[in-house]
Amino acid sequence: MKNEVKKNASYVLLIINVLVVILISSNLRSPIVAVAPVLGDVRDALKLDNFQVSMLTSIPLCMFAACSVLVSRFSNKFGISKLLMYSIIILSFGLFLRITGSLWLLFLGSLFIGLGICIGNVVTPGYVKNNFPKQIGLMTGIFAVSMNLTAALASGFSVKIGEWTGFGWRGSLGIWLVIAALGFLVLILEFILNKRNTDQPKAALSTSDFNMFKSSQAWNISIFMGLQSLFYYCLVAWLPSFLADYNMQGESSGWVFFVIQITMIPVTFFCPIIASKMKDQRLMIFFVCALMFVSTMMFVFLKSQWIYINAVIIGIANGLSFSLSILFFSTRTRSSINAVKISGMAQSVGYLIAAFGPPVFGKLHDWDVTWNSSFYFMSTAVLLMLFFGMKAARNKYVED
Repeated sequence: MKNEVKKNASYVLLIINVLVVILISSNLRSPIVAVAPVLGDVRDALKLDNFQVSMLTSIPLCMFAACSVLVSRFSNKFGISKLLMYSIIILSFGLFLRITGSLWLLFLGSLFIGLGICIGNVVTPGYVKNNFPKQIGLMTGIFAVSMNLTAALASGFSVKIGEWTGFGWRGSLGIWLVIAALGFLVLILEFILNKRNTDQPKAALSTSDFNMFKSSQAWNISIFMGLQSLFYYCLVAWLPSFLADYNMQGESSGWVFFVIQITMIPVTFFCPIIASKMKDQRLMIFFVCALMFVSTMMFVFLKSQWIYINAVIIGIANGLSFSLSILFFSTRTRSSINAVKISGMAQSVGYLIAAFGPPVFGKLHDWDVTWNSSFYFMSTAVLLMLFFGMKAARNKYVED
């Protein structure tokens, strides 16, 4: 009877662990993506200028770059689940501040949102490695799909959510408090079950003095992460502008981005499962970079012709590159603490690299109004991504 009870408790805890991954990842992109569709309403309501509007998306990204390494350094002092709890609490506080209607609380809320997401970004790969050591590929796929699916819903339904709730942009941005609250409740359940089931290992991190910044493999992973993010954020920032110059209406460009996001969803699920079964992923890296290079050349030579085919190509490439980046955190480390450390380093270095992408892309357009130079810049980044990605994909641990 006792064994049966313990077995049932183990199954329940497994379900709770899966829900933690789903709900945490659902909070890691959607609170930022949800802002873009309602920016006009926020600007009108709070009388923001263009610089202040840009701060709403740049503040969280700056927090990612500034705090990811710090989070990984402090992570060995806490259990993984406790860190995720802090992530949800900080994120929820930021979400609440952002919709209060005050200009400064709007920015302060964005800062807390960035910090909360940063902690979740860094710690979740360690949680996956610690709780699902034999299902890393599957759980990384679930992690990536949950993140991208909620991001797609946020970008597509933000305005509608505001209308349905009757609170306008505050309803659009505040709805994500519900997802955060669900994540908080599931983490509470995990704490309770872990205390009752003494046979289950605690989700705690061991200590490690390993200096990730001295590892060449860690740098390969970090730069690969940054360059694939640069490709994505250049498109996010400038896709409506260059498609408008290619004589596409604003609504059509929105559908192009929707196709990109939807295409990413199945790719981000299956890629980690397949990649985790491969000895190394160099063939997959070559395929990803080939798709990205083809995509940039299609923009140069075909402009908006075959644009939806190009959107599918971009979705496949971005889905693969993002999934591989996240997978490397778990498969290229020997312990959960080092998975958290490489996650912190790669996201700090990566978002710093990515932050330079959109400004350079736009500046090159000032020099060359055809956008060709901007896409040559992206294709050069893809070639660098191939170089570092081939090294990162080798069957080599960061500790070696």
